[in-house]
Amino acid sequence: MKRVTINTNYVGLVFKRGKLKNVLTEGTYWLGFGEDMTLYDMGKEYFFTLAELEVLVTNSDFTNLVYLVDVADNELALVYRNGNFKSVLTAGKHAIWKGLSSYAFEKVNTSNMEIEANIDRNLLEKAPMNNYIRAYKVESFEQALLFIDGKFDKVLEAGNYMYWKNATTITVVKTDMRQLNLEVVGQEILTKDKAQLRINFSVQYKVIDIIKSLLENKDFDKQLYIIMQLALRESIGLMTFDELMESKEKIAAQVMELTLAKAADLGVKLINCGVKDIILPGDVKEIMNQVLIAEKRAQANIITRREETASTRSLLNTAKLMEENAMLYKLKEMEYVEKIAEKINNISLSGSGQIVDQLKQIFVK
Repeated sequence: MKRVTINTNYVGLVFKRGKLKNVLTEGTYWLGFGEDMTLYDMGKEYFFTLAELEVLVTNSDFTNLVYLVDVADNELALVYRNGNFKSVLTAGKHAIWKGLSSYAFEKVNTSNMEIEANIDRNLLEKAPMNNYIRAYKVESFEQALLFIDGKFDKVLEAGNYMYWKNATTITVVKTDMRQLNLEVVGQEILTKDKAQLRINFSVQYKVIDIIKSLLENKDFDKQLYIIMQLALRESIGLMTFDELMESKEKIAAQVMELTLAKAADLGVKLINCGVKDIILPGDVKEIMNQVLIAEKRAQANIITRREETASTRSLLNTAKLMEENAMLYKLKEMEYVEKIAEKINNISLSGSGQIVDQLKQIFVK
């Protein structure tokens, strides 16, 4: 004989030769020979195997102490303890001690992809639930396509989308709906007169039809790149090197005209485009530099000749005035003597008095 004491909120299952014989609640008891007892805390959850439950439920005392919950293969049972979400029960038979806590159970059907509206969305983000949820987030600047079992279903706008994990295959494909930039770089192209250039071209575009972009076309951005590349080659191939250098802005207009309709077939709207860089080969660059230097020298010569002509014309006009006016001639002569005097510190005179008379003739009327 063995004496055992069971405290409040505990239960003891007494087995004899592997068979449940008795269920003991709070109190003091004696165990007979060959009897074993397993003590359970009714405040904790215990998961019995199906074989164990098949034996235990045959005892009415045990079934009175537990909640028995049967969950089908296509179901989940949400467990609430004292009004708060506690855990999730999957397919199978479950027994939860009643104890001092009150429990409630809510079964949900997961065979459908959609989550019922009566389920609190806050629960879906908690740890026990997120193992059974497929979550997708579409940002405010995005749109997405929803595919169910490989078949297109609908367009998803910005928001959070959650679905049950089940046999249904769900795929969400997203794209950015903001203005995007495409760089067509390092394109080696021949002009009409066979000059080889390297062009860097920039394109700004925006996706306006996600179904065309993602459903009807594969890798629409790669296709757009090729369209812009071919249009750029076609436009430059029709221009000579000199025409290209003189009117680079025409290239953007021609490329835009050639690609607008093709881009629309991709679900894309072209906003702007333009040439960023024109890179010349070394020999062509050297020739261009020589041409530029020659042009600048010619311009400098023209300016020099123009100034010389203007200066000569001014001298001629001054000479005519001095020829007609003796006083003006005398003033001009004194102006030059003054300039000479500014450069001289001392004047030493030697000779007869004739030198003084000559200076007097210069300064005296």
